[in-house]
Amino acid sequence: MATRNKTPAQTRAEATHSDAGTSSRSTSRATSDSGSDLRLLVRAATMYHLEGLTQAEIAARLGVSRPTAGRLVARARAQGLVQVTVSAPPHLSVSIHTDLERSVEKAFGLDEALVIDEVADGTTSGNAALGRAGASVLARRIQSTDTFGFTWGPEQVAVADAMSASASCQRVVQMDGSMTSVDYHTGVDHALARFSERLHAQPLRLVAPLYVDAETVTALNRDSILSQSLSAARGAHIMLFGVGSVSTSTTLFEGAYIDAIVLDELIELGAVGEIGGRFYDAAGEPVSSSLVERTVSVPLDAVRACPTSILVSGGVHRRESILGALRGGFATILVTDTETAEWLVMQEKGRQ
Repeated sequence: MATRNKTPAQTRAEATHSDAGTSSRSTSRATSDSGSDLRLLVRAATMYHLEGLTQAEIAARLGVSRPTAGRLVARARAQGLVQVTVSAPPHLSVSIHTDLERSVEKAFGLDEALVIDEVADGTTSGNAALGRAGASVLARRIQSTDTFGFTWGPEQVAVADAMSASASCQRVVQMDGSMTSVDYHTGVDHALARFSERLHAQPLRLVAPLYVDAETVTALNRDSILSQSLSAARGAHIMLFGVGSVSTSTTLFEGAYIDAIVLDELIELGAVGEIGGRFYDAAGEPVSSSLVERTVSVPLDAVRACPTSILVSGGVHRRESILGALRGGFATILVTDTETAEWLVMQEKGRQ
């Protein structure tokens, strides 16, 4: 087994003899070993955890086989002879929220949660903070052969702006239509160009409105060019998206994608958020509104099926939308702020 690398946090492993201060389980196990056996366990654990030796090196030092060396280290851990403490450097400890991140991951079954210290309040600075964190996750997760899909929105634009050129993928595709009847700046063209440039990828734009009549949606799905983009978006290996709220302050209302009549309908149906213009309720179930057959975007089922789906959002104005998305299983990774993360965990604890 190769030597394990230390994280930026300081890792300290202490191997100690089992005595009156250890647990009853450790004591009962330890009494079955002779003093020489215990010494061997402690020596093997010390070499592995403190000195960083591999199992092969431990075997050579102790004059045992490699499998025996591995068993010695495992027995030392099982008998409570090893204690591991991980502590961040003092100047970083305030901004690292490992326990909170683990709580969010456990509450919603996520692969990863990244919690930022800055306030995510929808302002330029708040979105930029989310964007930097989202970019770091995306660069770490994306693979050179991936198709990467994203929905348009301020958080996604911030991620695009924060991307370095350290990662790459095969294609970048827009997951939802963006054309509207008014002059509304979505940032989708900028984000697509930026992602494509930074990820050294082929861009696939979805040149279509977000909402049209049902017959036009059918025609778009048959179009050779547009269907290619939609198909690539549905099968994306990794997705990045934000969530929109159901109110007059949402980008869909401000951009004249939906009107007051549709908004009232969505509220009446219990909608709490949307991803790519597709609405869902507090339980994360799709809402059967008049928009369903008129929407030009990746279906929610495809978002849920994506192996790596990154939700970047935060702030009081997005909490209910984030919660519904997590309950619906649309995200495998969440990037959010401290207050939102704490609120999310409290909401799930309240359900238990």
